[in-house]
Amino acid sequence: MTSRDIRRQFLDFFASKEHKIIPSAPIVAKSDPTLLFINSGMAPLKDFFLGNQKPPAPRVADTQKCLRVSGKHNDLEDVGFDGYHHTMFEMLGNWSFGDYFKKEALEWSWELLTGVYKIPKDRLYVSVFGGNEAEGVPFDQEAWDVWRTMLPEDRILKFGKKENFWEMGDQGPCGPCSEIHVDLRSDAERAKKDGRDLVNADDPNVIEIWNNVFMQFNRKADGSLEELPAKSVDTGMGFERLCRAVQGVASNYDTDLWRPLFAILEGVTGHRYEGTYPGINEKWLKSDVAMRVVADHLRAVSFTIADGEMPSNTGAGYVIRRILRRAVRYYYSFLNQKEPVMYRMVPVLAEEFRDVFPELKAQVDFVSRVVLEEEKGFLRTLESGLKRIESLDIQKNTVTGQQAFELFDTYGFPFDLTQLIAREKGWMVDEEGFKAALQEQKDRSRKDAVKQVGDWTVLRDIEQFEFVGYDQLEVDDAKVVKHRTVMLKGQPQYQLVLNKTPFYPEGGGQVGDTGYMTFGPNEKIRVLDTKKENDLVIHVVDRLPEFVMDRTVECAVDGWKRRLTENNHSATHLLHAALRKVLGTHVQQKGSYLDHETLRFDFQHFQKMTDEEIARVERLVNEKIRANIALEEARKVPIEEAKKAGAMMLFGEKYGETVRMITFDPSYSRELCGGCHVQRTGQIGFFKITAESAVAAGVRRVEAVTAAGAEAFIEQKLERLEVYDSAFKNPKDPSKAVLDLQEENKRLQKEIERFVQEQANSLRDGLRSKVETVNGVNLIIAVLPLSDANAIKTLAYELDRELGNAVIAFGSVSGDKPLLTVKISDNLVKEKGLNAGTIVRELAQKHLKGGGGGQPFFATAGGSDASGLEEAVKGVKGYL
Repeated sequence: MTSRDIRRQFLDFFASKEHKIIPSAPIVAKSDPTLLFINSGMAPLKDFFLGNQKPPAPRVADTQKCLRVSGKHNDLEDVGFDGYHHTMFEMLGNWSFGDYFKKEALEWSWELLTGVYKIPKDRLYVSVFGGNEAEGVPFDQEAWDVWRTMLPEDRILKFGKKENFWEMGDQGPCGPCSEIHVDLRSDAERAKKDGRDLVNADDPNVIEIWNNVFMQFNRKADGSLEELPAKSVDTGMGFERLCRAVQGVASNYDTDLWRPLFAILEGVTGHRYEGTYPGINEKWLKSDVAMRVVADHLRAVSFTIADGEMPSNTGAGYVIRRILRRAVRYYYSFLNQKEPVMYRMVPVLAEEFRDVFPELKAQVDFVSRVVLEEEKGFLRTLESGLKRIESLDIQKNTVTGQQAFELFDTYGFPFDLTQLIAREKGWMVDEEGFKAALQEQKDRSRKDAVKQVGDWTVLRDIEQFEFVGYDQLEVDDAKVVKHRTVMLKGQPQYQLVLNKTPFYPEGGGQVGDTGYMTFGPNEKIRVLDTKKENDLVIHVVDRLPEFVMDRTVECAVDGWKRRLTENNHSATHLLHAALRKVLGTHVQQKGSYLDHETLRFDFQHFQKMTDEEIARVERLVNEKIRANIALEEARKVPIEEAKKAGAMMLFGEKYGETVRMITFDPSYSRELCGGCHVQRTGQIGFFKITAESAVAAGVRRVEAVTAAGAEAFIEQKLERLEVYDSAFKNPKDPSKAVLDLQEENKRLQKEIERFVQEQANSLRDGLRSKVETVNGVNLIIAVLPLSDANAIKTLAYELDRELGNAVIAFGSVSGDKPLLTVKISDNLVKEKGLNAGTIVRELAQKHLKGGGGGQPFFATAGGSDASGLEEAVKGVKGYL
């Protein structure tokens, strides 16, 4: 049975049990502030369990893309070394929201595994929650009784909270669970030892295959449990593990999910995948580990990029970049590949998942290009890291912990790669020092990120929350539903939830509204920001009101800010359409940021826009503004109807069954959007692009201004032009005047350089006569009347070439800043262990109140005290 058949049969089975089949949510957790990535099948559905949102049906089933590479659930460093850990994986799940409970969930899981997938019953064991007296949660007798009707009691095992009480995090929905484990050992091994003794014992062949979680509780911030509004079922079955069990292979990586990817790697690298593992095979191959790492990480990187998260240096993007770089390190080190590999595998991956996750197939060229550029960039970084290793100041034949950490943090070198290179050079590496530096960074990051979230104080039991901000900026009859305090870096932040609000919560690139709330005649509080946590609108306020229970709340949005923000948001829709007309329909939005002053729009495109293209886009947008096109807004449109209408949909966005459609001329711009917009395009006034740049491989950024901001930008430009005109005495052709000045500047610069070189040449003749011999080494030390660092460097190199076997030390002053320059002949670096970097650093600290460094054969240092320059230069002699 193929993996496609296995997935299809799961969904068909639950469709036959009256479950609604829903699509996977994007793998990036954009609307959940507690997660970077979706790490379980339950994560996108959390609001349904908390009662914040109504589920699409009482019963649903899906296959969800998940990623476990950060926080509590982090499998990254295990990937490659065993047969069952993955970064990105599929989680098959069926869900009940207040409908069926334990009996149906357990009976159906048994029916599917044994009746449909034909897994032998004698290979299956189940576990139930044994209870926890400290928290007052009893043994799960109900689950035990259901299982007794299907298999012998000696195959039903009791476990404690660690194994059989499922929690998503420190807070949130939780409950007892019942796991199904499968014994995949050979018959001979099973005869030697009962499988029940290996359940939850970390045996790689006796593994959990399905978890039925019974959502009964909500874990509060103080650790206590409260009953959820409705008892629900959350089940999760790892698709990769299921494929292994059904296909009867030795590990997840032996299933048909991975064979096409391994085939490409075999063809490119010349290594054959043998399926060996550390700790299992006496002669295991590092190339096998590397192939598993590359194939696994390719999936994680490709699907997250397809869902809209670009590799970057912060947040979720940094995690993606780190995953990709780990894969590159492995194929660079253990598959001997010095050229990009992963981008070649993206089309095959996209084809394999075209039926279930079509977003990758739809963007295969874009994703491949991004992966290629990231690979090329990191391969260059690796080469730079190797050069950095060559220039390290190695003392006592040991790479210090701080040096190893610099290689890890700056160049992406894992500790084991540094060890490998050091071993080849006969060096040791200070592992404890490296661990200490790494821990220091982690502690610093943890301290910066610390956030303590208090429990909600619930004042009213309300299921429906109303956002009215599309139609009005003020309401006078809102009520506080709940409030809480969040401690962020030691400072309290106060949060309120209302039953009705005009405040737009941050989303879709648009910032959250600010404004005021009034509680009666004497109490007015400031709304500092508005956020969205899953589907709950949260108002961040400067303080909690004194009286909230019995009073209605008057809300007023800062109208001027909202109107300017609406200008920018509507302008991005006009811009998006214009970019697609000018550059091509490959253009897709990849991000945006919109407030009352800023319009920033990121889009898919592989080259810098020309001045002519920018001008054409501006003209087209301003044409649409002058046309004063009326907004056509359609709310609660069925998603399929919106698709038929040709609405632009963004990859990586999670859309419900009904959507909001924004149109400015059906033939020009129609997008799905939850943001705030002008009623007519004429309100935008004017549009002007201020910058165009690259933000990532295959992604460009346009920055622009509208309305008053555009006016101010043009006025500023005109003011500058008037200054230039005045300075050039109002030339007929200002451009020519500037070009002529630049040419004159170049000519004068060359004259200066010629003068400096002549000065250096005249100095060179005099310096030759100052050569002294110290312990067989030619030494020149002098303070020069030069301030040009390049001329000094050239002079030092020329003298070294002429003399050989030399140490040359020059002092100079530029402005009032001293500069110490040391050049050492290559043979002295190798034979006598002299190091220019060490020399200048130590002398600058001692005499110049500064520091510096460089390579063993050439280095410079500066400082703040020029009075010690002569002593610093003389000090070089002491090293001989």
